[in-house]
Amino acid sequence: MNKSIKRFLTSLSLCLFLICGGLLGMGMPIASANHGNWHKVDLPVAITPLDLWFDKNDLDHGWLVGTEATLLESIDGGKTWEERKLDLGDSIYRFSSISFSGKEGWITGQPSLLLHTTDGGKSWSRIGLSSKLPGDPFAIVAQGKNSAEMVTDLGAIYSTQDAGQNWKALVTQAVGNARNLNRSADGRYVAISANGNFYSTWQPGDVTWIQHNRNSSRRVQNMGYTPDNRLWMLNRGGQVQFSEVGEFDKWEKKQTPREGGGFGLLDLAYQDENNVWISGGSSRLIHSEDGGKTWKRDRSAANVGANLYQVYFFSHDRGFVIGQNGTLLAYSPD
Repeated sequence: MNKSIKRFLTSLSLCLFLICGGLLGMGMPIASANHGNWHKVDLPVAITPLDLWFDKNDLDHGWLVGTEATLLESIDGGKTWEERKLDLGDSIYRFSSISFSGKEGWITGQPSLLLHTTDGGKSWSRIGLSSKLPGDPFAIVAQGKNSAEMVTDLGAIYSTQDAGQNWKALVTQAVGNARNLNRSADGRYVAISANGNFYSTWQPGDVTWIQHNRNSSRRVQNMGYTPDNRLWMLNRGGQVQFSEVGEFDKWEKKQTPREGGGFGLLDLAYQDENNVWISGGSSRLIHSEDGGKTWKRDRSAANVGANLYQVYFFSHDRGFVIGQNGTLLAYSPD
């Protein structure tokens, strides 16, 4: 039991007077209690996690990558993790993305690193990359036997059908330095310019990226795709927007949830079509149960003491949040 709860229990009458009498007297609404759904998971190494992957056919098996060439594996649904050390010489790499299809897996890293496994991660081989590759490998999606799709941090998109021996360019020009890059389940991408002034979209079949101006005075922090073919956008200062269905230049009314506290909102993920989560700075997690119309703060992560960078849901009941200083939160539906 934390100290604030103890103080509350030992001075219940005084607190009720101060909270109920004082706040109601000022006309301020009191948020309903939140039991919280997230708990911290200890990692065996002190690094910053950068990406997670779980097998949707076996949700007990997962992988985590991060700074300092860190590769962790879990076989109990993310409750515990074990380090898998790789011999990469004297260089220090930053693993940014991991993806599997069956026993075949891929890892991207910086500077300019691509790793491949065909035995479920027991052994990894390094795939040679051209020195003319625009940017460093940033993210990858395994797409079946010997097949994968990779995007660089400059927005160059490539696919391979022969385990990385040859690559086909899917877009003829890179988008440039990007703050964030996100991919939809059906292969569409959205990229935010380095300074957040504009964003670009690409979908299979397009020859180039299509640039779009932001519709707010606030710079864009992050963007991604909703399950119903819309875009979501997080702007500086805690602003949230959703585009209209099928329209990437027409937007619904802007929201600035009070529960965001004015802190930077960093990532958004759908648990299902109604439940939406946003992570942010200063241990901020906010939750919507109506598809993003209204928001409340989930306080179970309030004392983590870290910026929360990214939210993942691999099923309705299997969710995670990664953050700074080795922070990993797991979702507990009960």
